Amino acid sequence: MEVIPVTTNRDLESFLRLPWRTYRGDPHWVPPLLFEQRQLLTGQHPFFEKAEIRLFLAKEHGEVVGRIAAILDRHFLESHHEPVGFFGFFECVGDGLVTEALFRAARKFLREKGMQAIRGPVNPSMHAPCGLLIDGFDSSPTFMMPYNAATYPDLLEGAGCRKVMDLLAHTVRLVDDAPSKVLRLTERARRKGIHIRPVEMNRLSEEIQIFRELYNSAWHRNWGFTPMTQAEAQWMAKHLKPLILPSLSLIAEAEGSPVGFIMLLPDYNQALRHLNGRLGPLGLLKFVWYRRRIRDARLLLLGVKPEYRIRGVEALLCLTAFQALKANGFTRVEISWILEDNWTVLRLAERFGGILYKRYRIYELPI
Repeated sequence: MEVIPVTTNRDLESFLRLPWRTYRGDPHWVPPLLFEQRQLLTGQHPFFEKAEIRLFLAKEHGEVVGRIAAILDRHFLESHHEPVGFFGFFECVGDGLVTEALFRAARKFLREKGMQAIRGPVNPSMHAPCGLLIDGFDSSPTFMMPYNAATYPDLLEGAGCRKVMDLLAHTVRLVDDAPSKVLRLTERARRKGIHIRPVEMNRLSEEIQIFRELYNSAWHRNWGFTPMTQAEAQWMAKHLKPLILPSLSLIAEAEGSPVGFIMLLPDYNQALRHLNGRLGPLGLLKFVWYRRRIRDARLLLLGVKPEYRIRGVEALLCLTAFQALKANGFTRVEISWILEDNWTVLRLAERFGGILYKRYRIYELPI
């Protein structure tokens, strides 16, 4: 067995294609779009303006049996002043020896950059799909959430990785009547003059910048948080514009100034699973056809400025969005992901009847 860096287009294609072997026959795996993965792994995303990625393949008797990415995030280093690198895009069809060999290669790369620990999985950052699924293997992931084989937690822990944080996903069934506690909270927010409006799609680039400013303000004390850059926000606006429903992307205002936001998207994985990773003309037709049948959604972004918390703003944003979901024929929403120590959002999920049904883990390993 050998572990080699990805240096050729052929190596890159092997790296990209490995999940098709890993999850062959798995009914819950959703193939990622190959062109998006290729953009990420070749450093075209604005995240890599301040980051570096090195890809590795494990081969046994000439056959690819594993992959990993080592990631140096200088933006994280500037924000946290911790000598921590990251790993992501981990896949393995081999045993613990393959996993250990992959981590040796990733750790060596990051050690040479001065790092003292490796953390992940992040693909390639906490702004993207991250965490290793450790509980909830009986259903498919929602849009922009990760998925992995049930054997992976044992493989990572066998290689010496240890938990640093869990990320939680709650599922909520949309009902006609909101719980009384939620209604009391939303009434409090309305009395305080909080107004909810949908995003304006004809000025989406400006609206996304409002989201970015609110996101950075609301999340800056959260574990592992790194501020979203303007370039990353513009990238998100460009790539999510065809997917956004204005009634599900809302901004809370107080006296005309933005104080909070929420973004939900239909669970597009229910359409993407039929594309097998390709979005050509036929794939696009399939996507348009299957997206009409989507009845699940994901709440992927929620934030309120610190000075406006505990005023019912979060509850009002959620209630307004959930009512819009129901009006559009949706029946279920996943709230994900939530840090296991974010008690404010965890309580909010429970007030809406949320049930914890998936758990993802961030691991760390000394270098």
